[in-house]
Amino acid sequence: MTSTAQASQSGAGSAHPEHLGHVIFIAAAAAMGGFLFGYDSSVINGAVEAIRDRYDVGSTVLAQVIAIALIGCAIGAATAGRIADRIGRIRCMQISAVLFTISAVGSALPFALWDLAFWRVIGGFAIGMASVIGPAYIAEVSPPAYRGRLGSFQQAAIVIGIAISQLVNWGLLNAADGDQRGQLMGLEAWQVMLGVMVVPAVLYGLLSFAIPESPRFLISAGKLTRAHDVLREVEGDDIDLDARVAEIEHAMKSEHKSTFKDLLGGGGFYFKPIVWVGIGLSAFQQLVGINVAFYYSATLWQSVGVDPTQSFFYSFTTSIINIIGTVIAMIFVDRVGRKPLALIGSVGMVVGLALEAWAFSYDLVDGKLPAVQGWTALIAAHVFVLFFALSWGVVVWVFLGEMFPNKIRAAALGVAASAQWIANWAITASFPSLADWNLSATYVIYTVFAALSIPFVLKFVKETKGKKLEDMG
Repeated sequence: MTSTAQASQSGAGSAHPEHLGHVIFIAAAAAMGGFLFGYDSSVINGAVEAIRDRYDVGSTVLAQVIAIALIGCAIGAATAGRIADRIGRIRCMQISAVLFTISAVGSALPFALWDLAFWRVIGGFAIGMASVIGPAYIAEVSPPAYRGRLGSFQQAAIVIGIAISQLVNWGLLNAADGDQRGQLMGLEAWQVMLGVMVVPAVLYGLLSFAIPESPRFLISAGKLTRAHDVLREVEGDDIDLDARVAEIEHAMKSEHKSTFKDLLGGGGFYFKPIVWVGIGLSAFQQLVGINVAFYYSATLWQSVGVDPTQSFFYSFTTSIINIIGTVIAMIFVDRVGRKPLALIGSVGMVVGLALEAWAFSYDLVDGKLPAVQGWTALIAAHVFVLFFALSWGVVVWVFLGEMFPNKIRAAALGVAASAQWIANWAITASFPSLADWNLSATYVIYTVFAALSIPFVLKFVKETKGKKLEDMG
């Protein structure tokens, strides 16, 4: 599944839809999948310690339950494109919404640890689907002149979903008198936290009935009259609709379907250098430990003496910083460039992570970090998230969408995304055990990866700002 063809003589490039507000609504509705992506990824943060206590499991088993959702993510991302090409983008969104709903209900009402893990895999599959379908659909229905800005809705929705999940968790914990296993509505607080996702999941499903199918899919399915109607709805009446449909048809017929074999260089079983650069970008994005901030931050703060209610509040403030950083990136990525922004972010992350490693190296006094080290750790954590969000959080996805030659773009992006899920799993599954071993040393490891990302970007990554996709090679 790929985005619509670039505008040409049909006039699509200059089209200004009469009802731009409606187009924005369509993009925002599709981006609800991104909201659920962020919400589901982060909501588990509020349940980690309660799950450990209820099922009496150690850090290794606990980590697998938290990280197992990423297996579903990888499968969902790998299959979503083909599913959407067969049954349509809207049907794919509706399947994702149903899976999100089932996962939320099952996760809220588990009878054993293994079935909680199962429901998390189901939710992960929905995340994987949403991570692919949302951006592709938005690209296919957006007028070319507005595609970049509307495409940013997906990333904005993800970070807002993360923040809202932390705010809801904090509110529910306060309602349960600060006890993650306290009673709320006949359930333990952590179960309600996981179950609340039913609300946005159902909303996502309902919104999917209010937006049109992608014109690209309609054309592929031979529904040309409906494709005309949708193109008129999203691109305006001023364009030549017959020419626009013909343009999309021609682009679809001439597209090269990239395969895994296209990624191999020379005669051996190894990737082309540009593919390794994409894999490196994806890996570094996760190996700096960013998802520790969203999966385990409440647990982290409690481990150094912060009470549960405050720890949940700090998780929420971290998410707000994440939103601010994302907005900064969206403003400057086309002005400053991708590579300078990545380097600025790497330097900032090194500073934040190094300060956290220093603060966590001190022994607890009466179950808490000393005051100076405690405040340093808290401020440094927010600095780290800010610099990640204003750089690598956005820039990597921009690079991956632009840096590969047309012939291998789809397949290379798939490999790079898979590397990202694998690195995400490695960090998520290893953190509890590493933290039990030595929390400070764990952050030293993340600091080293952040530092290594600097020479990697300087030596191997080429700026893509202002270049045509056709010029990538």
